[in-house]
Amino acid sequence: MLKTIPPRFASGTFLGFPLCTEIDSLEADVAILGIPYGDPYSMDEVTNDQTNAPSAIRLESARLSIGLDQWDFDLGGPLFNGQNIRVVDCGDIPGDPADIKGHYRIAETIVKTILNRKALPVVIGGDHGVPIPVFRAFDGRGPITLVQIDAHIDWRDEINGIHEGYSSPIRRASELSHIDRIFQIGMRGQGSARAKEVEDALAYGAEIITAYEVHEKGMDSILDRIPANERYYLTIDADGLDPTVMPAVGAPAAGGLLFHHVRTLIHGLVKKGRLLGMDIVEITPKRDINGISSLTAGQLILNFVGAAARAGYFR
Repeated sequence: MLKTIPPRFASGTFLGFPLCTEIDSLEADVAILGIPYGDPYSMDEVTNDQTNAPSAIRLESARLSIGLDQWDFDLGGPLFNGQNIRVVDCGDIPGDPADIKGHYRIAETIVKTILNRKALPVVIGGDHGVPIPVFRAFDGRGPITLVQIDAHIDWRDEINGIHEGYSSPIRRASELSHIDRIFQIGMRGQGSARAKEVEDALAYGAEIITAYEVHEKGMDSILDRIPANERYYLTIDADGLDPTVMPAVGAPAAGGLLFHHVRTLIHGLVKKGRLLGMDIVEITPKRDINGISSLTAGQLILNFVGAAARAGYFR
């Protein structure tokens, strides 16, 4: 039997939605899944503060809504738009100190099962290594256009001999046959990328769109460059947003995207094709200010669910 574990630290479920840890019996339209652990570059990163982000986002979600019938101005009405939509919190992927990479295998299997159960996966990390098993879980469901929000391109092949850490998710995605196109939005400043990584990304055909281009032209113009009527997956690194919006990150960089840019992207992808799922990663709760980062993450998740409801995803 495929099982997850309940959210840690008595944080409760996301927005108080029902909990299901027995994934084989999942009955849901949307499945919230915490994947706290990545593939660490050092022992200090095994249980870094980003592993606490799924619980922090769940805890702060109680401040997002006092009831599902409340009017949401991001959506133009209540969250579910009058529909009977089942959102379930699937808890967290467990970690095993005796098998550091074992949780990736479990995560891939769990996400595959969520997809087979006809639910949209919404993954909360954890660092940006977390989406790697999620990408793999979509094998056989392509072609998929991968859209990344990030300050960094994440094309490193390895660091310290680790190939599936937080600097490598887009490199690993590029190696998957069901990933057809890659759009990388929000790049700025310096990260782990060297000239070689940028050259490799461009040689693959990735479209690298700086944050400054978004500020100058608007997100609608970026959406126009993404082909319509396709399948999309959205991976959001919290540092892709400006530190004034997402202060709780390990690598803040000025000039990032604003909330309304990412909201526009989510609604645009939902409308122009099929957004198959999303993740949000790299939140470091101890660096947060009044829970702003966790609240913003939760608000983005609600925009995905609400936009999908209005686009007829659950009918």
